[in-house]
Amino acid sequence: MSDLLNDFALEFEKPVRELEKQIEVLQEAEKKSDVDISGEIKALKKKVSSLVDEIYNNLTPWERVQLSRHPQRPHAIDYINKMITDFHEVAGDRHFANDQAVITGFGYLDGKKVCVVAIEKGRKTKDKVLRNFGMPRPEGYRKALRVMKTAANFNIPIITLVDTPGAFPGIGAEERGQSCAIAENLAEMFDLKTPIISLIIGEGGSGGALGIAIADKVVMMEFSVYSVISPESCASILWSDPKKAEVAANSLNLGPEKALELKVIDEILKEPTGGAHRDKTKAIESVSEFLSNEIAKLQNLKLDKLLEGRYNKFRQMGNHTIQGL
Repeated sequence: MSDLLNDFALEFEKPVRELEKQIEVLQEAEKKSDVDISGEIKALKKKVSSLVDEIYNNLTPWERVQLSRHPQRPHAIDYINKMITDFHEVAGDRHFANDQAVITGFGYLDGKKVCVVAIEKGRKTKDKVLRNFGMPRPEGYRKALRVMKTAANFNIPIITLVDTPGAFPGIGAEERGQSCAIAENLAEMFDLKTPIISLIIGEGGSGGALGIAIADKVVMMEFSVYSVISPESCASILWSDPKKAEVAANSLNLGPEKALELKVIDEILKEPTGGAHRDKTKAIESVSEFLSNEIAKLQNLKLDKLLEGRYNKFRQMGNHTIQGL
């Protein structure tokens, strides 16, 4: 618990954090005296558990966005380091540069060879700058496609980990064909002759996320968000004021339940109580087990059925029946 208490707390998490501090103080006091206060500690722990359930089961859309960006939430690199053994990173798009916002490479998941394509935001300031705050440039998408094509050539399953507010909108990125790079990924990923699983682990923003999320199975973690635009960008466009991001978030239906209802995703992956940042080990173990099982299922499908299912899944999105026509 001591590590948890030193972590950053969002505003709505602070009541829980205060109780946890009280528990830590009581536990330290109990060690230093002969007084039995285990009953008080047990009661506080029960109160914490009840409060956590109450808070995280009643999150507003904006609180969900904040939680998806929590500084202590596991990042793509954490999943790679803990899940993938003997990981060898592949760098460069063979055209311009190596985009550090996108991590690509090969390794083993439960002893089976896999290809990993992940968007990494960075945690400390220097690393955030290096990773461009998780906003890939066109060379990142081209690198991702190059590596995924290599994986398909050797029938190696592909795992993509999505965590981005969106593709980088800078002038240089646009000059180098940002929209074309994303569009090419969308088209090419439909034809990759190997299983693909895409997992939104934090933010899934706009085409920046979709550029690596054309998959046979698209899954959102319980406290992740997936949207056509980030709340800040939406507020900037509608009201010329990014400070109205909370208002935008409340209108965007960012959570996984709506995405599942609209068949934008196939499944919601439960997180530890209170979010993945409260128990990183358990969260990563859960993701690892899920991915391993799903890859095995997809590999049992015939290739033509796999590709047909992938194509039809995305073609069916947005279909509506108008009465009287």
